[in-house]
Amino acid sequence: MEKVVQTLAEFEAEAARFAGSFVRHKEVATLITLSGELGAGKTSFTRSVAKALGVEETVTSPTFVLEKIYLLPPGKNFKRLIHIDAYRLEKGSTLAPLGFDELMQDAGNLILLEWPERVDEVLPAPAKKISFLVSPNGARTISYD
Repeated sequence: MEKVVQTLAEFEAEAARFAGSFVRHKEVATLITLSGELGAGKTSFTRSVAKALGVEETVTSPTFVLEKIYLLPPGKNFKRLIHIDAYRLEKGSTLAPLGFDELMQDAGNLILLEWPERVDEVLPAPAKKISFLVSPNGARTISYD
């Protein structure tokens, strides 16, 4: 499925719609991968998903800290939103120090991982793959696989 969004408001609405469509895995974390060039909207999408799930903290890129964990309010399908940015990682084994395997074992975790192509050799099959493409006019094409 593809969705073209022209404005920030449309982008945020699409992220909120997507956040409402998550189906939680019963035994392991739900992994969503986010691909696209720098500035394509991966972190903005995560920020909008977090807002839709009730995160009140400011959601920023974890490029330099690699991982940020946000507790979700009671009553949500998930307990935590984990935002990982693999841009600075050179291989999948570098996810281990983040406790990635342990995070994947908790069905209460929703993991949004940017730059999956950097670490794909160790990733389990994601629940959803999302890619972002920026058009010359600034519109974003969001593709869901």
